[in-house]
Amino acid sequence: MDFLSALAAIIVIDLVLAGDNAIVIALAARNLPKDLQRRAIAWGTVGAVVVRTSLTVAVLWLLQIPGLMAAGGALLVWIAYRLLTSDDGGRAHDVAPAVSFWAAMRTIVIADAVMGLDNVLAVAGAAHGSILLVVLGLVISVPIVVWGSTLILRWIERFPALLYVGGAVLAWTAAKMIADEPYFENFFEERRAIKAALYPAIIGGVLGLAWVRNRKAVARKEVLQ
Repeated sequence: MDFLSALAAIIVIDLVLAGDNAIVIALAARNLPKDLQRRAIAWGTVGAVVVRTSLTVAVLWLLQIPGLMAAGGALLVWIAYRLLTSDDGGRAHDVAPAVSFWAAMRTIVIADAVMGLDNVLAVAGAAHGSILLVVLGLVISVPIVVWGSTLILRWIERFPALLYVGGAVLAWTAAKMIADEPYFENFFEERRAIKAALYPAIIGGVLGLAWVRNRKAVARKEVLQ
């Protein structure tokens, strides 16, 4: 069950955080002939999976260094909050269309690597050191994102609560990273109540602060109108 719950968390993280990457892939290949578009997207996706898997495995190793697990968890808290409060996720979609198959592939792989750093950290945190989980999560979710990005984005626009579900999964992953930090092992061993309270505090804090900020932003827009 732990394996399946971690895999489910990785898939949710990939789907929530990688939607914009699918848009970049489409933009990079949009000027190619139809047959080359499909090939560029397919092979670009394969390259993106390989690069992202390599980056995630590297982060898995880095998170074994004392103190970095907690630091990564703290950064993930900010990523979760930014996801819920930023209209565009803080990413730009201004990607020049490629003029050749290889140029499109290069653009897709590089853009995915650069834009997927938050995704890499989140997946590494949810994987609990398992490379198998990382690979399975990417193999399952990346094709869904690439070929179903329009549907995913439409669902999120129609049901904004889905974004909060993704934010909650990220916040839960962040809390687990902090709670599992080896530096804090003795502290939490003697204070189990604090460790248990860490999860609702971080998840509730991220969702609550994001909800308040979004409500204020809507109110400001209504006043300006």
